[in-house]
Amino acid sequence: MVTRLEARGLSHSFDAARDVLVELDLVLSGGELVCLVGPNGAGKSTLLRVLAGLLEPTRGDVRLDGAPLFSIPARRRARRIARVPQGLDALPQTSVESFVHGGRYPYLGAWGRARAGDRAAVDAALAAADVADLARRSMEELSGGQRQRVLVARALAQESEWMLVDEPTAALDPEHAVGLFRLLAALAAGGRGVLVATHDLALAGRFADRVVVLDRGRLVAEGGAHAVLTPQVLVPVYGPFLHFARAGTGEGDGETKPLVVPWSAGDAGPADPQKPGV
Repeated sequence: MVTRLEARGLSHSFDAARDVLVELDLVLSGGELVCLVGPNGAGKSTLLRVLAGLLEPTRGDVRLDGAPLFSIPARRRARRIARVPQGLDALPQTSVESFVHGGRYPYLGAWGRARAGDRAAVDAALAAADVADLARRSMEELSGGQRQRVLVARALAQESEWMLVDEPTAALDPEHAVGLFRLLAALAAGGRGVLVATHDLALAGRFADRVVVLDRGRLVAEGGAHAVLTPQVLVPVYGPFLHFARAGTGEGDGETKPLVVPWSAGDAGPADPQKPGV
């Protein structure tokens, strides 16, 4: 059975003055890589935290395979859903290997004893995130990009059905950014559900099975990259700071994908959403 994560009528506010998320309806399925895009303050990170079970919605409902998400005990929920945050609030004084091993906490037995498969899961996660060579290093020694890849490894070690990933490429160089999206696409192809909040519209166009656009807490568009990553959809959301083109995938099949990159139109005035290049 394909796993499903659903939000119905979802709203969330941190105070009475304003809803950060407004009446969202969203259905996610295993086997697809969904990119969540939108400007700063659109509500992307908040939505990921609600879907991961870290924030209860003010109104509405979240269900995992039909069960109310917040009725599932936290440890069991962590076996189903892994979240990769944007960064760490505080740097742990531990090795990379020990930090990634922390991703196995949903499976620890009595008295925190490790299971036989934990070592293999950690080794596989380190290799998949391309941080095996950092295993003995201290977390404090790493660059921002290296730490981000270690956070991905920790989530992989959870072996969850769902990966909710928040801005994973913000600190990565192009090689590792593309490599990470290839990894996430492979996870989705293997049946996992993958939701990625990202500002990288080019990588979303290249790898996403579906793109969801948030603006001021509202879902304003969703669909395939060809339908969503267009001037008609994105210029009203982002303004005149994008250039739209198409690029080949490099896989020899002649296929092209939407390519959307930050751009300045100088003093040309407001962007015309009918023009392919803005």
